Order: sequence, then C-alpha cells, then structure tokens
Amino acid sequence: MQAIPSYRCFSVLAIVASFLTPARERTSLEVVRGWICALAGALGIVLASTPAAAQGHPELEANARAALSSLEAQDPLAAALARRAVAVLVFPEVTKAGFLIGGEYGNGIMFRGERFAGHYNTAGVSYGLQAGAQTFGYALFFMNERALQSLDDAGGLQVGVGPSVVVLDQGKAKSLTSEMLTSDAYAFVFGQQGLMAGVGLEGTKITKLGQ
Repeated sequence: MQAIPSYRCFSVLAIVASFLTPARERTSLEVVRGWICALAGALGIVLASTPAAAQGHPELEANARAALSSLEAQDPLAAALARRAVAVLVFPEVTKAGFLIGGEYGNGIMFRGERFAGHYNTAGVSYGLQAGAQTFGYALFFMNERALQSLDDAGGLQVGVGPSVVVLDQGKAKSLTSEMLTSDAYAFVFGQQGLMAGVGLEGTKITKLGQ
C-alpha cells in the first residue's frame, strides 16, 4: 500500500522553537503566531488520520468510480464533461476542518476513460473567519493534454496558478451548457456535508503520490 504523506504545510521544529523562546523575549505577535502554528499543526495531524487518508488503492478506486458514476447520472453537464475530458481526477472524500485556520486533505484516483491512471492527493490551507468541519468530494475534468501535463510539472498543480480551473457546484452548473465550456479544466464539487459554509479550491495543491 502506498504510504500517505504527512501534512507538510507546517514545520514541527518551528512550532517547538516558538514555545521554547522565553516569554519575555517574545512579542505579542510572536505569541499569537506560535499558537496559530500549534493549532495548524494539530489540524494537520487530525486530517492526516481521517478515513479518507487511510484508504488503500482498491477501496479508493472503487469509491472514486462510484462517485463519478453518481455525479454523471445526477448532472447532465458532468456527464458531458466526462465525455469530452482527456482525463478525470476524482476525490471521493475530502475532509476540511478549521478554526481561524482551515485545512483540507483527501486522496483520489485519475481515470483516462475507464482505465486507472494514477493516485493523487489534494491538500490546502485557508485563513479567515471559519470554524467547523465538513466533508465533500470533487471531480477535476482535464479538457486538454496541456492542463493534464501541469500535474507532473513542478511537483503538482495548484488551483489558481497555471491552467485555468473553473470550480462548479451542482447549483452553478445548472446555468451552463457544454458549448459554454472553454477552460482548461473544471472542478465539480459534490456531496457537501458539515457545518462550514461553501467550498473553495483556490490555492489547493494536487500532487501525484509516489513522486
């Protein structure tokens, strides 16, 4: 089984160092930063231990196929995207949680047609007024080879940098037709459950496991 990489966005050494510094030598801003780093590190540990992160290849692939099939059956636009896409990357379950700082993590499978084409993870950090936890899934439809190649360039794809990625949910998709779709890739969010408002993928990093 492919080992799941730990949540890398925060340095454990930096967190420890911030608390070992004598209090009289730290400014209030440094204290706040220390607490934020500690919370973020704890959040990363929690996300890395979720069921989504613990799935093996066979179970994950089965769940990804089922999620994509369900999405196509429920939404004609998703079905049209699947027919036109050169590849589809499906994350059947992504866990997001946070308090001031939010983090998300999940694993997914790439398909070219019906064929398995790779195992990937998605991870992201967000800042601002947020509290709670939720799960959701998303399918990323790559409409051309150039967009797909970006996954292997520079260690992965960051949403919002490089190829144009349009994020859709089942509500927004109702106002679109397949003739209106001209972007490099489309991310279709589905199955939102939890207490956090909305799902945004801006800044999310997608990486192929085993790289």
